[in-house]
Amino acid sequence: MFDVMLINGTVVDGSGSAPRRADVGIVDGRITAVDDLSGAEAREVVDATDRIVAPGFVDPHTHYDAQLHWDAAATPSSNHGVTSVIGGNCGFTLAPLRESDADYTRKMMAQVEGMPLTALERGLNWDWTTFGEFLDRLEGRTAVNAGFLVGHCALRRFVIGPESTGRESTPDELRAIEGALGDALDAGGLGFSTSLSSTHNDGDGQPVSSRFASHDEVLALCDVVSRHEGTTLEAIVQGCLGTFSDEEIELLASMSARANRPLNWNVLSISADKADRARHQLKPSTRAREIGGRVVALSMPVFSDNNMSFLTFCALWLIPGWRDILDRPVPERIEVLNDPAVRDEMMAKARASETLGQLAEFERYLIGPDVLSDANESVRGRMVGEIAAERGQDPFTTLVEIVTNDELKTVLWPQPSADATEDWELRREFWEHPDVLLGGSDAGAHLDRMLGAAYPTRFIGDCLRGRKLVSLERAVQLLTDEPARLFGLRDRGRIEAGYHADVVVFDPATITAEPAYVAFDLPGDSKRLLATAVGVEHVYVNGVETVTDGQPTGATPGTVLRSGRDTESVRTA
Repeated sequence: MFDVMLINGTVVDGSGSAPRRADVGIVDGRITAVDDLSGAEAREVVDATDRIVAPGFVDPHTHYDAQLHWDAAATPSSNHGVTSVIGGNCGFTLAPLRESDADYTRKMMAQVEGMPLTALERGLNWDWTTFGEFLDRLEGRTAVNAGFLVGHCALRRFVIGPESTGRESTPDELRAIEGALGDALDAGGLGFSTSLSSTHNDGDGQPVSSRFASHDEVLALCDVVSRHEGTTLEAIVQGCLGTFSDEEIELLASMSARANRPLNWNVLSISADKADRARHQLKPSTRAREIGGRVVALSMPVFSDNNMSFLTFCALWLIPGWRDILDRPVPERIEVLNDPAVRDEMMAKARASETLGQLAEFERYLIGPDVLSDANESVRGRMVGEIAAERGQDPFTTLVEIVTNDELKTVLWPQPSADATEDWELRREFWEHPDVLLGGSDAGAHLDRMLGAAYPTRFIGDCLRGRKLVSLERAVQLLTDEPARLFGLRDRGRIEAGYHADVVVFDPATITAEPAYVAFDLPGDSKRLLATAVGVEHVYVNGVETVTDGQPTGATPGTVLRSGRDTESVRTA
């Protein structure tokens, strides 16, 4: 007698093998049979005729550390078929934590990861100290399997205190940081994450703590990781958004070799006009293999929805020199933006930035539908480049006129660049590289201005009915088995007897995601972007249905993925 039996479906098992007609039987949260089960009995039978039965999708780069405390389903990821998520990325976790540092941590996460401060204040109790206590708060309370890396910033703040944002560690402090990391890994932390990127600043606008760490400190912590089963590494350095320096290439490769664990970084941008840059970004992978490591680049297989405004913090603030303008009080900000000399200086700084200059390509910005002033009624839903041409202006001048009419509240939607056939052909080439992994959604972060969580359904739909860049079986493998293997997830990522029953059933004729929309459903009525899943009919986590027809059921069968217990070491040498 099966607990659940999915019958008459087409199984795409995650291995890359061709789809096949089979039934799937589940008992006690495990897949126990993938075969013709005619005549078998089950407590629950789901007819999957004309449907695909696949492993649940694995998202390797999220920031659900906070959201899972008020949203057990990790929406919208789970709605789109995601059954396992990895959090604690970029050096940012909520533990270990001293009570006196809770406010600092909330403000840092609000700034650096775009989590609404009100939601962080109202949605969590902040009543843990150790990493193990943080994990225990989530055990048995989530609808997804969730594993968390241990963030460098939290470790340094826990040991050094406020001075961690101003200096390197002393030898005694480094030993204490190593001990705190070891304790967190013993409790189930999946590994170590860090950031050395200038884009990461705390709530006071100062560099986050990990940016003050020496390379010797970073490598010493990789040594700690090497001594714990089932662990991994993640790092963000300055070159992740631009071009890696020789020093960064050596650091990333050395981190992996010292830990004898894979290291992943986010995110590899690929476009035909910058093909050489994309290939250069794989040099850490080449160097790592030379010294016994493995470095993996994450890359998104679709464009993420994103928006921004000149009113609140967004990516534009990261352009060198722009924060000085955009951080001023609104009336002064408007006055300064209306100065042509200031705009010329801002654009010069943007053009000089290899990493962030494309953010100032305002001709490809779409004016959102929710304009506020009568003066902007004629530009609703139109491209800035088109409007600027009509007015005989440069795009930045036109944009400033529009946003100042709305007192900077205009919502702007940058449209994708690098969307030609040659761009997608190059991406397909990179997806087959052994050191490139699909993912990097940032789900749970930048909630009010970016939505990457819908990438699995959009990608599958595109492979079936759009560009058809890869076969269905390869697309499923890229979203399931490959990330599961990188993180060493035990018995996850495939439809196979003995594996955990993390399963998604979807309609191949319709699977996709609808366009993003704004919702005010976070604690304190804070806003975020969401996208409705289409064609996702059933999602099972550990054999229990968590999503029906794209909506959470309320069940919480997820497991906190703890290193060693739920993961095995993926060694590089």
